[in-house]
Amino acid sequence: MLHEVSIPDFRSERGESYPEVVLSYEVAGPPLGSAPLVLVCHALTGNSTVTGDEGWWNKLISEEGAISPTHYTILSFNIPGNAYDGREADDPEAFELRDVARLFLLALEALGVKELYAVIGASMGGALTWQIAYLAPTLAKHIFPIACDYRASDWLLTQTLIQKQILAHSSHPLEDARIHAMSCYRTPQSLNVRFAGQRDSRGTGSGQYDVESWLLYHGDALARRFKLSAYHVMTHLTSTIGVCEEVEALARIRSAIHLVSIDSDLLFTHDRAEATYEALRALGADVSLAVIHSIHGHDAFLMEYEQLNHIIRPYFPTHV
Repeated sequence: MLHEVSIPDFRSERGESYPEVVLSYEVAGPPLGSAPLVLVCHALTGNSTVTGDEGWWNKLISEEGAISPTHYTILSFNIPGNAYDGREADDPEAFELRDVARLFLLALEALGVKELYAVIGASMGGALTWQIAYLAPTLAKHIFPIACDYRASDWLLTQTLIQKQILAHSSHPLEDARIHAMSCYRTPQSLNVRFAGQRDSRGTGSGQYDVESWLLYHGDALARRFKLSAYHVMTHLTSTIGVCEEVEALARIRSAIHLVSIDSDLLFTHDRAEATYEALRALGADVSLAVIHSIHGHDAFLMEYEQLNHIIRPYFPTHV
């Protein structure tokens, strides 16, 4: 069930004033204030429904997964403009990711939340996890930035520019942007192993290679469930990932930092997670790095649940 919280008199990073910003959110598990609270930051095409039968991350946040919604309260906000609550953005570039983090922190304050057991997110949601922790370094006991970076790499900026160009110039912008994105979310090995150069293996008469049919399916599927304006918003926010200029500034975070990286990730590459971990460890931060081993690339955080749950579960005991 969607709830709403109003943030009055908000001034964005680019200096624009908003008399009111309304955020929608969902709470699962025990009521707020009655159990350890976990804030979940959703990814680019995700939303606040993170658990339950329709939850996009329910293999992680469930009784079978690492985070039990019986023992932990699960809170997730919708990023403004993702249109899950029916609100579309008038200007898709109105906010930066830092604005979103500030809005979430103001919403937590409005809800009476003074501390979090954990903040967790993957991909852009992982970058948002970094940003929240940087702005409120003592708020959470644990943070879990998964398959992400604290700062957009030149490679990521390359991909977001391609996405923006597709959105601006394609006659089927959402479908075509999704097709390109899928090539960043997977790896050559993943696709080669899955499709093995087969053509029309289901006998549809299309004459298409199986990988082409799969890509077109994903483009069409996203266009049916996601708003074009929302994709503009989320693509822009991805390009604004920039918690700080230098990794050393992250040492101000007092939470235990649990980095999770994917060794085959083409979008947020593993070498950058390693460099972040090594720099923070040298500064004495409470930091760890776990690696998901997979041929599937960035999407492994949505595929390799046995590994992900194994990594996350020790930090979410059910006897708290």
